[in-house]
Amino acid sequence: MHKPAIVLLSGGLDSTTVLAIAKSQGYAPYALSFRYGQRHVVELTAAQRVAEAQGVERHVVADIDLRVFGGSALTSDVEVPKHESADELAADIPVTYVPARNTIFLSFALAYAETVGASDVFIGVNALDYSGYPDCRPEYIRAYETMANLATRAGVQGSKLTIHSPLLEMSKADIIRTGLELGIDYGLTSSCYDPNDAGRSCGHCDSCLLRLKGFAEAGAIDPVAYQA
Repeated sequence: MHKPAIVLLSGGLDSTTVLAIAKSQGYAPYALSFRYGQRHVVELTAAQRVAEAQGVERHVVADIDLRVFGGSALTSDVEVPKHESADELAADIPVTYVPARNTIFLSFALAYAETVGASDVFIGVNALDYSGYPDCRPEYIRAYETMANLATRAGVQGSKLTIHSPLLEMSKADIIRTGLELGIDYGLTSSCYDPNDAGRSCGHCDSCLLRLKGFAEAGAIDPVAYQA
């Protein structure tokens, strides 16, 4: 019998790869997505496609509204920054950072894990080809895992929870190569922060540029549709 594991699934490239990795390691994945007031809500349609294609045990979409706080281009009327190439991306934390998002998401994952008897949570954070978000760093993941085992009934009763971040030290190109080897159809995914009404990716936001750079370096073609 496969061990249950919670997989945070946004519908993007990274989380889809993590889901496939969890399955390849013999886990029975329970996918968790969020409708949090994000402007790119089309990603939830992608998450549903991915969950169905990979045959998860259950796919939960939790509703929370981070628009009540704002503070991000993804949850307010602040314009999403656009660039011509990934070389133009600044080292500063961009306005697409959603305050405490991964902390919030992981907290929901802990609750989900306890209800299904899971001791493993998978998250697609990456510390190499990413936009500089503070909650994508290895020290954050280690600290959160320590806290999780102090904060849950399962943890204090000896069932230690492990937070898996298999993409943490991988380049975007390596992530894509791994996913292709696992048979992922990246055409099902959506990474864009500012897609149009038809769901076509803009091709110029941080997420699109890092994705396109990764496919180019992997020697593969990105199958998603981009705006002309």
